[in-house]
Amino acid sequence: MTTARRSESSDNGDDVTRAEVAVVACAELFRDAGEIVASPMGLIPSLGAKLARLTFAPGLLLSDGEAYLLDADGQVEGWQPFKKVLDVVVPHGTRHVVMGANQIDRFGNQNISAIGDHARPDRQLLGVRGAPGNTVNHRTSYWTPKHSKRVFVDAVDVVSGVGYDNAHKAGQAASRFHDVHRVVTNLAVLDFDTPDRSMRLVSVHPGVSVDEVLEQTSFPLDTSRTTETRLPDAEELRLIREVVDPKTTRDKEVPS
Repeated sequence: MTTARRSESSDNGDDVTRAEVAVVACAELFRDAGEIVASPMGLIPSLGAKLARLTFAPGLLLSDGEAYLLDADGQVEGWQPFKKVLDVVVPHGTRHVVMGANQIDRFGNQNISAIGDHARPDRQLLGVRGAPGNTVNHRTSYWTPKHSKRVFVDAVDVVSGVGYDNAHKAGQAASRFHDVHRVVTNLAVLDFDTPDRSMRLVSVHPGVSVDEVLEQTSFPLDTSRTTETRLPDAEELRLIREVVDPKTTRDKEVPS
């Protein structure tokens, strides 16, 4: 396991892993969200959303990404077919999606489509999918399990998710509800709370230095207010280990 730091708030005194810190950081994406649909894509964001639902965000509606709303135990709470998501949830902003990113740049433009020239790519990926609609209609965050210069690039090869600079260029139709909230990685938490809406280093995970994050990022980051990502408290740690992820699948996504 990747040990973050000994948890001072844990009753059993066990060491908190980097994966558990990442789960809490993803849970924090949904703090004060109210009654919205959470659409976490990927293991760690899904665990984070469940943890948030069980603790400080009880109003979250958890989507399985297909047709159902689930509780934190994975039991079906309601029916929500994809057509309803597109007709009601997405255009009215009552959703927070956490997507992955093969590339992301300093203004939050995300690429999940292709690496290289789009007309003749070096590597074909998922395609643009629903990223443009997500980013211009409701809150969007990103999760990447391996923070590196290959992911955090000067400019994305293809704009799938719309960043702050391109939303501004496109005008009010794109910028009115545009809200790229945060980026969570295996090393840090980042956002865009700067005058020019470029990326800022919010916090580094315990055991990670600011220099380490800068070395793995292809563009400058605002580090003027950087803190340390918080550890899970004793109850959150219990929920992660006993309820949300008792099989420890989280360590496969953020391994040692």
